[in-house]
Amino acid sequence: MKVVVSIGGSVLVPEPGADRVAEHAAVIDDLVGDGCRVGTVVGGGGVAREYIGAARELGANEIELDKLGIDVTRLNARLLIAALGEDAVTAPAEDYEEAGEALRRGDVSVMGGVAPAQTTDAVGAAFAEYVDADLLVYATSVPGVYSDDPNEVDDATKYDSLSATELVDVIAGLEMNAGSSAPVDLLAAKIIERSGMRTIVLDGTDPDRISRAVRHGDHEGTDVVPDGVGEEPTYWANGER
Repeated sequence: MKVVVSIGGSVLVPEPGADRVAEHAAVIDDLVGDGCRVGTVVGGGGVAREYIGAARELGANEIELDKLGIDVTRLNARLLIAALGEDAVTAPAEDYEEAGEALRRGDVSVMGGVAPAQTTDAVGAAFAEYVDADLLVYATSVPGVYSDDPNEVDDATKYDSLSATELVDVIAGLEMNAGSSAPVDLLAAKIIERSGMRTIVLDGTDPDRISRAVRHGDHEGTDVVPDGVGEEPTYWANGER
């Protein structure tokens, strides 16, 4: 089984430290030990936002801010690489070809950001599409996809399952509401839609949730099911790796 796991920076590195990174690395190591080929994409999180805020006050333009954010994602990616040891690439891949080649060699491929104006949400979806992954997992700080920002709206509805087209509609609606926060961005949702990529959005603050989702499809997040595909993922049911 080939899986891409996109880990939010606030999930992997909520604050500078080793424990959370080591826990996520251990789960990835276990999946690799079971025969999975794993690619990862790491976000910038709160650290990136702090640097971007400071640089904005200093007069940096938006492209400069994006590049600063990319730098932070790659620093976070290097922390994950350090925790993975010899099973991983020695440095974050800077494009999809480099990341895909690492995966074909059997290494754990680790990426941060790629280009200005593109979030790591979109990088994760594009990387999964590029390598024709069986599954894309977004490990976020929220339990799944909601009708509204659950931090702002008490009765926001959580979706257990969505089609890719429904995901695009939900995310587009969230992005139109000022101040709302979506677990993945609209570009990522559109890439998922065009690729037909089976996707799970879940709370990844406990990395064991990622493990259960990849191994068994067992999770409390949101399944994004491509059109024409049954609700039950056959590669889990058949024990395929």
